[in-house]
Amino acid sequence: MALTLSLTGGCQCGALRYEVRAAPRKPHVCHCRMCQKAFGVPFAALVAVDLGDLVFVRGAPAVFMSSEMVERGFCRDYGTPLTFRYVDTDEIDVALCTLDDPSAVVPERAFGVESRVAWADGLPGLPSSTTEGDVPVERMARLRSRQHPDRPTESWPEG
Repeated sequence: MALTLSLTGGCQCGALRYEVRAAPRKPHVCHCRMCQKAFGVPFAALVAVDLGDLVFVRGAPAVFMSSEMVERGFCRDYGTPLTFRYVDTDEIDVALCTLDDPSAVVPERAFGVESRVAWADGLPGLPSSTTEGDVPVERMARLRSRQHPDRPTESWPEG
């Protein structure tokens, strides 16, 4: 997988921002029970980089040792899961959906399938709609997101 553009990302609130400074490797999803609980979803979508190629340009993640071998980085302010790392390696996995462009890297493998939640296979077949289609116009007009935008910013909040 060739890196054709720089990959940037961060947490939901903007306290943490990072750059991936080399081509990512091994994009995958993990269905293991630890990832399900750490991310609060049926699976974690991750991509590996060398430890030195993930540079936090704003803030630093808090770390939780989820086992004797694994540390997980997250935003201390609002909890966004950001990284997964086996502590005996020089590699770190970044959560794909924390990238500013989550579709820039596509998973190529699934791990931990023994814990795959059976109902997850049916998700693509569910009836679907957009947020704008479900939320009344007057309510959307009052919605003011505090989520960091999907792009680098000099400071946050801006202004």
